[in-house]
Amino acid sequence: MLTLAIGLAAAGACCFAGTVHLQHRAVRGAAAGPELRLSGIRAVLRTPGWYAGIGLAGLGAALHVLALTMAPLAVVQPVGVLTLVLTVLLARIPLTRTVLAALAMSVAGLAGFVAWSATATNAAVSAPDLGTAQWALLGAAGLATAARYTRGRTRSLLSALGTAVLFGFTSALIRAAAVAPFALLVIAEAVAATLAGAWLLHQAYASGPAPIVAGATTVVDPLSAVLIGVFAYGELTPGQLAVLAVPGVVAVAGLVLLVRELPSPAAPARRIRREGPLRIAITADTYPPDVNGAANFAARLASGLAARGHDVHVLCPSPGNETFTETTAGVTVHRLGSVRTPFHPTFRICPPWRTATAVPALLAGIDPDVVHTQAHFLVGRSAVRAATAAGVPVVATNHFMPENLLDYGPLPRWTHRPLTRLAWRDLVRVFGRATVCTTPTPRAARLLEHHGLHRPVLAISCGIDRAHYAGPPDEPAVAPAVLFVGRLDAEKNVHELLEAAVALPPDVRVELVGDGSERARLEALAARLGLADRVTFHGFVPDADLVRAYRRCAVFCMPGTAELQSLVTMEAMAAGKPVVAADAMALPHLVRPGRNGWLYPPGDVAELAARLTAVLTDAPARTAMGQASLDLIAAHDLDSTLDTFEGVYLDVAARPVAVVLRATR
Repeated sequence: MLTLAIGLAAAGACCFAGTVHLQHRAVRGAAAGPELRLSGIRAVLRTPGWYAGIGLAGLGAALHVLALTMAPLAVVQPVGVLTLVLTVLLARIPLTRTVLAALAMSVAGLAGFVAWSATATNAAVSAPDLGTAQWALLGAAGLATAARYTRGRTRSLLSALGTAVLFGFTSALIRAAAVAPFALLVIAEAVAATLAGAWLLHQAYASGPAPIVAGATTVVDPLSAVLIGVFAYGELTPGQLAVLAVPGVVAVAGLVLLVRELPSPAAPARRIRREGPLRIAITADTYPPDVNGAANFAARLASGLAARGHDVHVLCPSPGNETFTETTAGVTVHRLGSVRTPFHPTFRICPPWRTATAVPALLAGIDPDVVHTQAHFLVGRSAVRAATAAGVPVVATNHFMPENLLDYGPLPRWTHRPLTRLAWRDLVRVFGRATVCTTPTPRAARLLEHHGLHRPVLAISCGIDRAHYAGPPDEPAVAPAVLFVGRLDAEKNVHELLEAAVALPPDVRVELVGDGSERARLEALAARLGLADRVTFHGFVPDADLVRAYRRCAVFCMPGTAELQSLVTMEAMAAGKPVVAADAMALPHLVRPGRNGWLYPPGDVAELAARLTAVLTDAPARTAMGQASLDLIAAHDLDSTLDTFEGVYLDVAARPVAVVLRATR
């Protein structure tokens, strides 16, 4: 009897594979996007192949139910792995070594699962606890809700997992109906769960490839059913379940390997690009009035492109909870309502449930030739998903180092390294879908490639409007000043500058422009070092005051160790100032020791003080270094940056595929 039950379950799996193939093709042909709507349902109902799939599903279900009447739940359910194998074959997935290994792991894992459960399960089930089984419905509801706020393969996977839980629950109810009273009520609930699962299954079809749907259902369906069998029906003891976990993990690992190996679907066909200026959508998770390098670059890029006649739209967080659109410097800025974050006093984020719907809707209305995202956070990742789903080419620029963010949180130090690795992996996963990736410097490009972005990364300078900062001081300097501009946050290491100031000539002042989470500590440090009358905390200042601060200082200091380019250092160079900076990240790309300033080992306060003193006490050298800064910054002129990005946009808009371009240095 047990052998016959397994054979019937295998025949049912073959029918289900045919159902997946036929219905997936029908839904993908009828759905206008990643969600199956009413109009799509009407189109599906006019597709003969869908009805053929229904027939196979009915036959498969009959065989499955018959098998369940002959053998325990934990024996019958895992046989469904054959659905995955046949779906891969029907989808014509290339049978690479990795695909074959993944299938072998799934089949072997489920075979071991069946072999052990056939000898371990208790076939005599009495008085099943149907109340305990109802918890499966909450799990399915949670997965379905999460799927509503995601896109692409993630949406498909979550919908398929919800389907699997419901189908596993249905199988458990059918098994219970054979031994439980009130069988009609149990069957009615099984029918309702089946219908809900069928709806989720079709949503999974609409948003992802068939093997993902088949894989999720064939692995999680038996898992959920077996768990119900353990906790509600007493078919297995917890100890026996622990033994079954080993082949179960092998099967799941095979599924994960298979999903990772599946080729990405081709981008949808796009219309021929319109003639004339480009329509560009820039998406940013930080934008003025935020004060930081990424926000400033996005604003300069947008206004510079608009000044060249392009139709530029920016999607970014709002300063408050309101969503609105405004026009600034010829740029249409779409502000999405945002909330404050607990880990930073000024940084705001758009909630994922807002970006998941608002960003795709805005991009659909804008209909851009190219999307240029400035980050992989919530706005950026929603834009990448929506653009790639619509076949719009994506340029992705990275300004972020995960290490910077962890200092703002309450997590202990020992968690930073594994969390940093996860953050880099997430960044690479999002940027890996872009058509072209860029970053401001060659050092930052190598960093992305080091962390697993397996494609060339273009090094394109953020650029600087040199004329805006050039010119003589607007006011005479009362005493020589060392200037720092930037966020007063941990990774900027401003405390090193204050500690070094103790050893500087007594008439030297220190000016700090900017604000941040470390300001109170730095003010206390200045007082403790006896520098309160020599250190000025300006906070955030208007642009005109910032330019005056650059022009009147004697030397600019940047002790930060996480600069992917450092726009403020470039601004100081454009003002003709020597620079003393930490020998870290991208700063050596800007500072040439002995020519336009000096580098010092990060954390070496004595060396920093010595380098600052050398510049401050040698007027001729200071003048020569300032001129060298002007010469060196010429290579970073904003017009050159705009020229380069225009070329990238035109290239990818004509060919919405991954391209390899020559990196600019």
